[in-house]
Amino acid sequence: MIVLNLVCRHEHRFEGWFASAEAFENQLQRSLVNCPICNSVEVSRLPSGPHVVTSSSRTTAPDDAGHESLEAVQGLLLEALKTAARDSENVGHRFPEEARRIHYKEAPARSIRGVASADETRDLLDEGIVVIPLPVPPSEDTH
Repeated sequence: MIVLNLVCRHEHRFEGWFASAEAFENQLQRSLVNCPICNSVEVSRLPSGPHVVTSSSRTTAPDDAGHESLEAVQGLLLEALKTAARDSENVGHRFPEEARRIHYKEAPARSIRGVASADETRDLLDEGIVVIPLPVPPSEDTH
């Protein structure tokens, strides 16, 4: 795996990850490489040495500052999940039904949480009902 520095015709700079330089060239010729900012397919490589991603480079330990930052983000995320759980009504396995009732204004609008299968979640999203699957914080059960 190689990481290339790329630029589009609008001077937006971004990275691209490819199996090889040949894979990049092949995708570029087929207009499969596009700028994530403006969607332009007029992309070129910036002069730089490619960064090769190996399994050993992926598992290098972050420095202490990165580790502390990661722990801080995890702590904030956990607190946000706890707040969302505390400030919502637990409807359990009735979640898909209750989400539809709220969406179609058959029940009062409110924050709810509960349990839905992957298929039920996809069906809700297909209906235009915004749901966000989230992990349950350890201290918050779905009882």
